[in-house]
Amino acid sequence: MGASKRMIQLGVDSGIRLSKLRGINAASNINRLQQVGASGHSYSSLSSNSSGYRLDYRQISQLVKPTGKRVYLVDTLALVRSLEAQGIPSKHAEAITSAMTLVLDDSLENISQNLISKAEMQKIVMAQEANLSKFKSEVQSSQEHHFSLLQREAEKLRTDIEKMRGELRYEIDKVTAGQRLDLNLERGRIRDELANQSAETTNLTNKLDREIHALRAHLEAAKFDVIKYCIGTLVSMSAVGIGVIRIFTAKH
Repeated sequence: MGASKRMIQLGVDSGIRLSKLRGINAASNINRLQQVGASGHSYSSLSSNSSGYRLDYRQISQLVKPTGKRVYLVDTLALVRSLEAQGIPSKHAEAITSAMTLVLDDSLENISQNLISKAEMQKIVMAQEANLSKFKSEVQSSQEHHFSLLQREAEKLRTDIEKMRGELRYEIDKVTAGQRLDLNLERGRIRDELANQSAETTNLTNKLDREIHALRAHLEAAKFDVIKYCIGTLVSMSAVGIGVIRIFTAKH
């Protein structure tokens, strides 16, 4: 058993060295397979590229895809020859190569099951693009809806402001008209009071003038009576004096 394990290990090591030296195709294909898993490319390009590197007369380790295409990875004939060159019997070399091929095939099959094809990737991309387009249309529709709502609200606010402005202007005009009417009424009342006072003053002035003229006439009449009484008194005194003088002259 220990010898078999050492032979298997030796076969694996030699197979790896042979793959490094001669298996450029296998390494490049594995790298391409990993790139396919990252970028979503299909296995068809890998199969077409790997087929250009292999020899037509050699049996190659291969991965059968569900589509029927094969991806060639290891040159099994070269690996068997290398193991035989290391002193391993032909049956053991073929068994080791077969085991390695099965392991690689199973590993790659597991990897391929975890990967998706280009068509599926395109479907996913198309679905994402459709969802993105739908999201963009929904966002645009929502923006347009909100914009229309804002416009309606702004128009409503503008209408309310105009209405309030009209009501305020009406109230201001109403108050101004009321104050103007009150001022006109007050002015008319003051004018009437001034006219009444002027008429009363005129009546008083005329009454005073009439009384003054009456007093003046009464004074003139009294003055005439005084003069008349004075003249009568003087005439009477003159007559008495003349009579007295005549009496004294008659006695002498």
